[in-house]
Amino acid sequence: MFNRFFGQFSHDIGIDLGTANTLVYVRGRGIVINEPSVVAINQKSGQIVAIGAEAKRMVGRTPAQIVATRPLVAGVVSDFEVTEEMLKYFIRKVHEEAFSLFPRPRVVIGIPSSVTEVEKRAVEDATRNAGAREVYLVEEPMAAAIGIRLPIQEAVGSMIIDIGGGTCDIAVISLGGIVVSRNIRIAGDKLNDDIIRFARDEFKLLLGERTAEDIKIAIGSAYALDEPLEATMRGRDLVSGLPKEIVVDDSDIRRAMRHSINMLVNAVKTTIEETPPELVADIMHRGIMLVGGGALLRGLDRLLAEETKIPVRVAEDALTAVVRGTGIILEDIDALKNVLVSSGFERTPA
Repeated sequence: MFNRFFGQFSHDIGIDLGTANTLVYVRGRGIVINEPSVVAINQKSGQIVAIGAEAKRMVGRTPAQIVATRPLVAGVVSDFEVTEEMLKYFIRKVHEEAFSLFPRPRVVIGIPSSVTEVEKRAVEDATRNAGAREVYLVEEPMAAAIGIRLPIQEAVGSMIIDIGGGTCDIAVISLGGIVVSRNIRIAGDKLNDDIIRFARDEFKLLLGERTAEDIKIAIGSAYALDEPLEATMRGRDLVSGLPKEIVVDDSDIRRAMRHSINMLVNAVKTTIEETPPELVADIMHRGIMLVGGGALLRGLDRLLAEETKIPVRVAEDALTAVVRGTGIILEDIDALKNVLVSSGFERTPA
């Protein structure tokens, strides 16, 4: 009863709860929040110091008692209480202008494909505890396909690859359902780790996580570039313990990430092998769509097209595809109810 009353004064929201970034879509307003999924906690008092962009700035720069952590690992809740606090923060932020004392929104939230029932329940419970009156779960590749307006309800095959921070979701969609899917833990974070390992092994240089990410964005590529790019690696010399900087080019970073990129390509090939031949014919005609932050890696579309012999395109505004999909579901939840997934637990009435 109270939920329904407070719901009148709440904005329905769609959330792309990512390992690296959380995006929030508000019905009727569009995307209003795009912040890192990072929470800074004071370990002495147990209090949360900062959430989102402010917490991201603290990574690697905090005193001993303050720890900046990511409450989601590979798109799955690893720290329930911190995830709940982070969701509360985003829900409150959305309702700041609405003067709503007890926001009780309906929430559509994206989850990776292939998650377990327990992991689904963890996301649903954290969202309910953060103040949602109704929670609807949708698999991220499905939400992304809706977000980029693929004809998911038709009897044609659409293939989508969603490369996020923690996981890569590969899915073939037809008639409003996922026919074949594969979820691998090779995505943005893994490529950052590869660069850190490469700097340590090749140059005896210790890099920070943020530096590795900046280098990946600046000169990272999956395919040989027409014009070489260079960047400066700055870190600590593991031999002398003093600061050190080294200039690297795109071929060095490509070499660092080669193993992970090859595994991603092989996962795409395996998914195509498992796809029914009629749908493969559709995909060959329509092509593969790349979404997510990892889709922006230079030359990845070219490499995948060469390896799979299928046209590959990067979706427009690839970073926001999933959250736009949750927004479209919110706008017409009854028509798109069949794309939502159940957590396997009985839904309590709102």
